[in-house]
Amino acid sequence: MRVVSYNLRKHRAASELAELAESHGADIMCLQEADTSDLPERIGGLRLAHATQRNRLGLAVYYRENEFRAMDVRALALKKSLHDYVLKPAEERLLGVRLLDIDHGSELIVASFHAAPLTALNSLRRHQIRTALSELQTLGPSLPVLMVGDYNYPVFKENLGLRVRDQGYELTLSDSRTYTRYRFFRGHYDFATSTGFDIESIRTLPQGLSDHLPILVTAEPEQLYSERVA
Repeated sequence: MRVVSYNLRKHRAASELAELAESHGADIMCLQEADTSDLPERIGGLRLAHATQRNRLGLAVYYRENEFRAMDVRALALKKSLHDYVLKPAEERLLGVRLLDIDHGSELIVASFHAAPLTALNSLRRHQIRTALSELQTLGPSLPVLMVGDYNYPVFKENLGLRVRDQGYELTLSDSRTYTRYRFFRGHYDFATSTGFDIESIRTLPQGLSDHLPILVTAEPEQLYSERVA
């Protein structure tokens, strides 16, 4: 399963999505900072599962419709930062989709996530991440979960990794930094947290019109991976 996650920088990079999906063979695409009123129902062979409706800068999840079927979706507001109260960029910062793998008859959960900006404290972002991971389990208890997106967490990721692990999840970074606009703030912003998945790789893709670089996650549910290896 190949998952592309991309912060579109206020929808500026939306024109790149079809090429991204095709050139990297994306099965799923998770977007942040999208103008959801301007998103198409289909991008190549990917179909829109759902997009947030209450955000100025929204989230969306697409899936390859000949491989998956969307069973349930959930958009969720998380604890707000001062930035959220003043500028109101995003009411809903989590969008989760439960998918049925048509070929294998198994289900999994994929989510697009966008944490509060750097003006907020890491403690608030940790609260958002913890809440998001807990809420995704309600979409399907014990199902594999993969949450990708813009975590806005460039420093102290070791501490975040420990806290995520306490919830039964693993934090995985891409092979190179994903944000390069300002020298002081450069680093890994876009990554993944997962449970029940074998993460083969997370690769940072070439930069386009956004200040974030897209990432490509190659992953497989652990149960399917174990069966294939056996």
